[in-house]
Amino acid sequence: MDGPPAEESSHLSWANVALGFSFIIFNAVVSTSFNLGVGNSLISASLRCIVQLAIVGLLLQRVFETNNPWAVAGIAFLLNFLGTVEAVANKSKKRFDHMFISVLASMLGSTIPVSIIGTRYAMAVDPFWKPEQYIPIVGMLCGNTISGVVVAVAHVLKELYDNRDKIETYLAFGASRFEACTPIAREALRVALTPTINQMSVIGIISIPGMMTGAILGGSSVSQAAKLQMIIMFMISASTALAAIVTTMVSLATVVDNDHRVRPDRVDIREHAIWRARNRLVSGVVGGVKAVGLTVIGCCKRKTTRAEDGHRETERLLG
Repeated sequence: MDGPPAEESSHLSWANVALGFSFIIFNAVVSTSFNLGVGNSLISASLRCIVQLAIVGLLLQRVFETNNPWAVAGIAFLLNFLGTVEAVANKSKKRFDHMFISVLASMLGSTIPVSIIGTRYAMAVDPFWKPEQYIPIVGMLCGNTISGVVVAVAHVLKELYDNRDKIETYLAFGASRFEACTPIAREALRVALTPTINQMSVIGIISIPGMMTGAILGGSSVSQAAKLQMIIMFMISASTALAAIVTTMVSLATVVDNDHRVRPDRVDIREHAIWRARNRLVSGVVGGVKAVGLTVIGCCKRKTTRAEDGHRETERLLG
């Protein structure tokens, strides 16, 4: 028998969120006590989580109400775009030339087709773009695909930039770039897909995933929620594999050129341009504030000195 809808069973307020935030405070205290150095990261990440989910909640509510396929398409593109920004700007310590465009193309080329086919045929949703069902699916695919792409690219760039001697030896002895890079591509795809494989191997018995929990809380039967979670995990696996393959091939083709040479000059190990611009802006603001402060202090000192000189001159005249 179906359970009651989630909105009838409980109503969460910001006070409930504040109570949940106390767990983060506990983690931060533990981090500080053991000098782990992650307390500030926990607080900043949790605040970012609150802001992002609050905005998403307001935005998705409007999209659900309009029930417009173009609005759903816009949200799907936005999720992939923001996921690409997160993967390239935040999670990647090394980047190759034109990485943003290639990652965005691989994300769109994997999450959109897989989500459309899976939602329409595997999940039997008609039309497939129903906002309350399609958007959460795309969001889950994006989140898991980002992780796979980042792991694959990080492995490729580490091997080609930090450990390039072995590849250059293969190339020097006449191997083509395909022959030299095949072991790297295989290992990159293996490490990219390992988390998804591990997740599927323990799901259900050891852990109950969030989508299944949400479906049960929303009133679906446990059997239907379990089948839904199976389909979603298979979609995640396909999307992650497809995006990881594309980005791995593009990164290898970029760093090892057509002349079969390793090109470390095409790998950027600096902070992303966004953060470099932020650091310059912050340094400029701090420098400006210091300059204004020093100017104010200098003016105050000069005024004080003139006042003291005038006071001593007055005492001299009166004496």
